[in-house]
Amino acid sequence: MSRPPFLTLPPCARAYRLSTPRGEFAVHDAHPSSPPRGTVLLVPGFTGSKEDFIALLEPLAAAGYRAVAVDGRGQHETGGPRDEAAYAQGELASDVRAQAEALGGGVHLLGHSLGGLISRAAVLGDASPFRSLTIMSCGPAAISALQQERTHRLVAALGAYDMGTVWLEMRRADGESAPAAPVPPELDAFLRRRWMGTVPEQLMATGRQLTAEPDRTAQLAAVPLPKHVISGAVDYAWPVPSIDAMAKELSAVRTVVEGAEHSPNAERPGPTAEALVRFWDGS
Repeated sequence: MSRPPFLTLPPCARAYRLSTPRGEFAVHDAHPSSPPRGTVLLVPGFTGSKEDFIALLEPLAAAGYRAVAVDGRGQHETGGPRDEAAYAQGELASDVRAQAEALGGGVHLLGHSLGGLISRAAVLGDASPFRSLTIMSCGPAAISALQQERTHRLVAALGAYDMGTVWLEMRRADGESAPAAPVPPELDAFLRRRWMGTVPEQLMATGRQLTAEPDRTAQLAAVPLPKHVISGAVDYAWPVPSIDAMAKELSAVRTVVEGAEHSPNAERPGPTAEALVRFWDGS
């Protein structure tokens, strides 16, 4: 899961609930000091939330863009039903289109990881609310075989145990496989709070999507929107060569953020923001 480098909103941003015909969504909304050059909708990935983009808000606003990061249906501070059908990809894609329309349309859409698959589905369903599409740290189809195996285990655990028990088991397994650097207490508390606030059926439904997603690159290539594919130099969920090949088939602008892995938005926010702004400026 993405780990934001800090949790305090910059002065240019505020937290509130965005009203749409499909319900209310918790957002962080950052405004530039002058009239915006465009609006950006930031869609998080699996186990993620709007906080994954917190380090991008200030640099994007400083560059003149209104940046809105959202908790999707069932994620963190946006509620959702205890019914997997509510988290079908088509439902989540319709939510993204409703969010874009509530922001006035003509939105630059960015989806990270699972959010990239959902954003792709949103554009394929109806591209009219969007000005461009950026796919971040997301490949053309299902996640890698190793990550499929891990995700299948997680989905099975979520069906058998409560969220607190699964959280403790994940922490134990992560510590045994690759002991991580100590996490600051405030961030550690946030990560657990976010996990406990996420609807388990959302995780189960989207986890299954990650392991079974078909390659829809050809359909997306036919959509007449400017496209950008950005990733770190290393990615555990999709092999970087597969991301490169997808970008080529899409005729997309391709950015590799050196020193970043699966979450350049959190790991290298400065260079990531610069690359995003260059793309949006030319779109």
